[in-house]
Amino acid sequence: MKKSPIRVQTSIRNAARNLIIAVVGLVFMPGAFAASPHTEDPHYNAAGFFDIHVCNWPDRPLFFQTLFSTPRFDEVEKIEIFDPKGASLGTLDLERYRPIKKKGKPEKRVFITQIPVADEMVDGWYEAETLLKNGERHRARDFVLIQRTSLPANIQPAHGAEDIPVPTRLSWDPIPGAMYYQVYIRDVWDGGRLIHKSRLLTKPAAPLPPGLLQPDGMYSWRIHARDVNEHQLLGDFNHGTTTGELEFTTAR
Repeated sequence: MKKSPIRVQTSIRNAARNLIIAVVGLVFMPGAFAASPHTEDPHYNAAGFFDIHVCNWPDRPLFFQTLFSTPRFDEVEKIEIFDPKGASLGTLDLERYRPIKKKGKPEKRVFITQIPVADEMVDGWYEAETLLKNGERHRARDFVLIQRTSLPANIQPAHGAEDIPVPTRLSWDPIPGAMYYQVYIRDVWDGGRLIHKSRLLTKPAAPLPPGLLQPDGMYSWRIHARDVNEHQLLGDFNHGTTTGELEFTTAR
């Protein structure tokens, strides 16, 4: 069977991407460089953990989701992001964060800021410089490949579906380059309460726990797709996408 031009182009892009990862990975070996006195993982510095990934969302241009997680949030004065050429992309908004509290561990804050991906952005090491109030500066870095993850297609149930039998699974077509998916479901009648967050899925389908969805209900859900998960070179992941909120109602 003759391969379509789109599949051939996708295969070429994936092969090139894997080659870049392999070559850079030869440099990224334990002992090759020290990111901080505490670790040889370049995503960490003495203040926390840095990750930046390329996001393709349906309602906006391509952007970087930039995160810095730290238990030393009270000490942070500024976190500045630099591209591979050393140019500043701006600073993280210290007023925008997600708190993380785990029993037996110090509280953390994950500072999150979205930065547009300009046309001149290139593959390479992106860096975060953390300035503490005592004057200390610490750098962490994450390798980024500028790639766009396709949006999911053939989503079932489709957005706007009405009075359907209570589904036992949600599904969509495989996304080229995506290795993991995660699904979030909300109960619209219950104020949009989150009722289900799936584990990371390796197939484009989400089996639903029995009894999760009920007859005569209204639900919204969204799909998040990513290329890798907790990669030693690419961080949490390199590029991903998410749908908007997809709504459907179930029959009585």
